[in-house]
Amino acid sequence: MYHRIVILGCAGSGKSTLSRALSDKLGLPIVHLDRLYWNANWQMKDKSDFTQNVAEAINEECWIMDGNYLSTAPARLASADLTIFLDTPRWLCLTRVIKRTLIYYKRNRPDMPTGCNERFDWDFLTYVWSFNRTHRPRLMDVLKDHHGLLVTLKSPREARAFIKSLEGNS
Repeated sequence: MYHRIVILGCAGSGKSTLSRALSDKLGLPIVHLDRLYWNANWQMKDKSDFTQNVAEAINEECWIMDGNYLSTAPARLASADLTIFLDTPRWLCLTRVIKRTLIYYKRNRPDMPTGCNERFDWDFLTYVWSFNRTHRPRLMDVLKDHHGLLVTLKSPREARAFIKSLEGNS
């Protein structure tokens, strides 16, 4: 079975939701890369600290890592037994980001570090809307060099079916 899983995709694609479902099913700890990247009040950590924290997490025996952070992707992918790419339609990603902003507005989401309260951010919404044009090609370049097991899920239905396929395999 899987012991190290990387989950990639646009913001709002369902990375954290899938991470929690897989953690419940397989008993693996979750490493939310956003928690390693951000300090309180949306202040970025020093790049070397972030890279070191990711390297330490990679060295653990088992994990589920959600987040793109392409600078660390090669090392994470090389250590993973499974990589999942959530290739979710942008309208769904944007809808989910807006929904979670409304739900958690001025509060902390469970997958974020303390002090990074949810906020309305036009730049972030633009990032989500333009992800397929501006960021997906770089992600696909990283994935084309990956030789491990890669599963692409294009919808919530496919994600649920994938989790169900793990029945009896945990």
